[in-house]
Amino acid sequence: MSEHATGLTRRCFLTGTGTVAVVSLSGCLGNSEEIDPVSIESGQNCDQCGMVIDQHPGPVGQTYYQDNTPEGHDPPARFCSTTCTYRHRFAKEQSGWTPAETFLTDYSTTDYEIRTDGGKTIISRHLEAEAFAPVGQLTVVANSDVEGAMGTAIVPFSDSADAESFAEEYGGQTLPAEDISRELVGGM
Repeated sequence: MSEHATGLTRRCFLTGTGTVAVVSLSGCLGNSEEIDPVSIESGQNCDQCGMVIDQHPGPVGQTYYQDNTPEGHDPPARFCSTTCTYRHRFAKEQSGWTPAETFLTDYSTTDYEIRTDGGKTIISRHLEAEAFAPVGQLTVVANSDVEGAMGTAIVPFSDSADAESFAEEYGGQTLPAEDISRELVGGM
């Protein structure tokens, strides 16, 4: 092997080793990993209230935290409703937990159903990973006539026009999902 070929091989090895070290380090710091939603499986419990998620209607959520994990299972923390999602986030933020990403059911991308059950207007649940979108991409309808697992549902949409149409039909007000306040979910 020539000296030139050996130099290239050594350079490639050192460059590759340096790249692996940088990628590994950034993974430890939580900077490089893409966070994706997961499907909520049958029988899994809400990390806020303990209810079995797939036994209740309405939008659901999941949150990944930067340096903390839910008790008793791998991330993300999972929730039976948008209300429980926000209540959990607010409580954990007060304890020093930092959310890395929160996902909610995106009703702009699902074939949802609205039905009446026991005199209540209820929206369908969707638990598959592809039914979720990041909070920063969503507009929600709050205080509508539609219920989910925890009473009045906060119903998320990635298309704000879908949210407006929903609010026109079922009442409520639209707002960015990131603008949900403690007061709003506390009063629900």
